[in-house]
Amino acid sequence: MTYKEIDINVSSDTQAMLREVAKFSMEVMRPVGIQLDKLSDPADVIAKDSKLWDVLKGYRELGLHLMQIPKAAGGMAEEHEPLTGVLIAEQLGYGDAGLAISMGVACMPFNYAAMFPMPAMQQLAQDFCADQEGKMIGCWAITEPDHGTDWSLGGSNPKCGPSVKAVLRGDEYIVNGEKSAWVSNGTIATHALLHVSLDPARGMQGQGMAIIPLDLPGISRGKPLDKLGQRPLNQGSIIFEEARIPKEYMVIPYPDFINASSGLGLALVNGGMAVVFAGLAKAAFDEAYAYARQRIQGGVPIAEHAPIKLKLMHMFAKVEAARANARRMALYNLANRMAPSVVHAVAAKCLSTETATWVASEAMQIFGGYGLAREFPIEKMYRDARASMIEDGVNEALAIKAFDYF
Repeated sequence: MTYKEIDINVSSDTQAMLREVAKFSMEVMRPVGIQLDKLSDPADVIAKDSKLWDVLKGYRELGLHLMQIPKAAGGMAEEHEPLTGVLIAEQLGYGDAGLAISMGVACMPFNYAAMFPMPAMQQLAQDFCADQEGKMIGCWAITEPDHGTDWSLGGSNPKCGPSVKAVLRGDEYIVNGEKSAWVSNGTIATHALLHVSLDPARGMQGQGMAIIPLDLPGISRGKPLDKLGQRPLNQGSIIFEEARIPKEYMVIPYPDFINASSGLGLALVNGGMAVVFAGLAKAAFDEAYAYARQRIQGGVPIAEHAPIKLKLMHMFAKVEAARANARRMALYNLANRMAPSVVHAVAAKCLSTETATWVASEAMQIFGGYGLAREFPIEKMYRDARASMIEDGVNEALAIKAFDYF
């Protein structure tokens, strides 16, 4: 931490928890993220001896997977003030954004399962809460090879509907199609929050949602994706070939319901991204500030040169704006879970990701040649930040869709 925090309403319990999370993020996540980033083969990231599993296990041991699940299902959602989860997510993004996303998405199907009263879903949530080994890993199986931005824009055009289709036959849904290589945790997940087409004639408005185990017959995986940024975040495709999904796993079998609630998903996902990448933005600033204080040019630390002071102050202002905006948005949406502000969530996602990318780029400029070297973490932070402007919806497409929610 390079400068004082000025939040005045953070309880002592939250501060104590944040100290533990900060220790985990900097002593476990940051070094493991750097190590995994340097692996040339993404398959090595998920190998049995990979340090990735230590990160996933450490997250569970801290009980962070319980934060969004109600006490009735084994979680701790009611036991913390709303700001706690927001500050934790920011700190995890500060440690390593790719790993933060992996751990967050790993919880997603189970967080949703806790919302549905069916016995099978409640049991799934309880089993997840009891898992401190990181054996149960979720993914959000939505994006497809032919449908990325289409999911954000929605609509009833049958040419833009989901490629993965489910047909009800008796007590089972028969599922066919492929989710793309961009599914986070796609090749390591044990369970999926799965979006499917139930009524192809209605395009994206004809979709349903299932929560399923991924060891069912007819389900296979692609190879881990090799990509520019967030390399510690495993991503890969999921293929369905005559896969049989028990009827009770289709938690939203009515397209009208999921269409009416689509704004909830937009607000939830983009709100989370906003907080995580506000954390990365601050991490990039801190690296630049620390380097400027110790790098000598002209006989003095470069932080004493006026152009560097000016650059750092501009970076600081943008980071603090992104952090404040993300927290304000997140707290409002937590207090209004069933009617969140999609406009504010998408705007915060765009602001945080674009700020993180700009600040990391400016930090590289301060580092000079060393900013391009893998000796320092700043070039990795830039790559991680740049990916976020495309991730979970290209910023431009998200902004166009969010405009409809004014």
